[in-house]
Amino acid sequence: MPKTLALRQPRILLLSAYDAGSHRRWREQLVLSQPEFEWHVLALSPRFFRWRIRGNALTWLSEPLLKEHWDLLLVTSMVDLASVRGFHPNLAHTPALLYMHENQFAYPASDGQHNSIDPQMVNLYSAIAADTVLFNSDWNRRSFLEGVEQLFRRLPDGIPEGTFELISAKSRVLPVPIDDPVFLSEAERQSLEAGERLWRNGLEPEPGALPLRIVWAARWEYDKGPDRLLAILQELERRALSFQVCVLGESFRKVPEAMTTIQQQFAHRLVQFGYASSRSEYYEWLGSADVILSTALHEFQGLAVLESVAVGCVPIVPAREVYPELFAPEYLYPDCGDDIPAEAAHAATLIEKQAVDGHGDRLTVPCVQRFSLGALKPKYEALLLEALF
Repeated sequence: MPKTLALRQPRILLLSAYDAGSHRRWREQLVLSQPEFEWHVLALSPRFFRWRIRGNALTWLSEPLLKEHWDLLLVTSMVDLASVRGFHPNLAHTPALLYMHENQFAYPASDGQHNSIDPQMVNLYSAIAADTVLFNSDWNRRSFLEGVEQLFRRLPDGIPEGTFELISAKSRVLPVPIDDPVFLSEAERQSLEAGERLWRNGLEPEPGALPLRIVWAARWEYDKGPDRLLAILQELERRALSFQVCVLGESFRKVPEAMTTIQQQFAHRLVQFGYASSRSEYYEWLGSADVILSTALHEFQGLAVLESVAVGCVPIVPAREVYPELFAPEYLYPDCGDDIPAEAAHAATLIEKQAVDGHGDRLTVPCVQRFSLGALKPKYEALLLEALF
């Protein structure tokens, strides 16, 4: 260990260029859980996506913290690390870790998006400039490397030999942790009374057994599959299943048409439609549900689903993106591509099993303890120390 570091806390500068909810939670959790390091943070608000990913290094051009000496740089996937180092030569040889919450090669195309290679090039240049590239899942790692390889095949010339192999060799997987209280106190403190209070919510109780409680927790955007959620709910209704639905997640100025239709068609099923009022209420909703349903077209780690499972939900998720590496096949419904009705039918069949009593078909809640902060904290510490020394 260098003598200077043996006498003081290592200084780490954490850069977050698009500090959205999951990015913010990750950095706050990391700083709190690793007090043996001296942390400093620069974060930019999560708006103007194209400008943020392309212009963050310019925004920070005169930032005093970037003129200082640091023992380690830790930057998130939106940061233009190559330009940051180019603008600040004092950081050229500072060890740097790049944390990939997502990658721009794997986002599904949207009609509303402006097609540009710039975001992918920022990811690529940062991966080349970093000493280690960390991914929150193996799906994220694989899709990034496949995207880079495909890009290199399209470019006419000028790709240095061994660049792809260099990036691949320094890529590792380290998930975003789930806070330990999600496993411990939040799951333990839930009660039937709390669940009943939430799920009644003015709805008339149906005769017979309690309805199956289904929660969907995702951003209200095209890549989370709201049209597929609508199709599944319509299929469950057609099958006359007794169920209630809690729709959580962040909405934006432009609400997908499918979400408006869900609100109108399933008013008799909906107990919640929108953001929970607090983090504790969010976990109450999850902890009192039977099933967490995902319809995502892109999911790099599936943190909301993992949290739901941690508090006791059974996951019903598509066999695509990250999910096959998280859960056994019995929790997955087939990815039917553009055939949404077929996919909805498969998902509805899995959901139906959870409502059947006494037939032995019901799925049990899988263990996700390996994603807890307690399990991952030592791995983060070891990785930071390894980068420093």
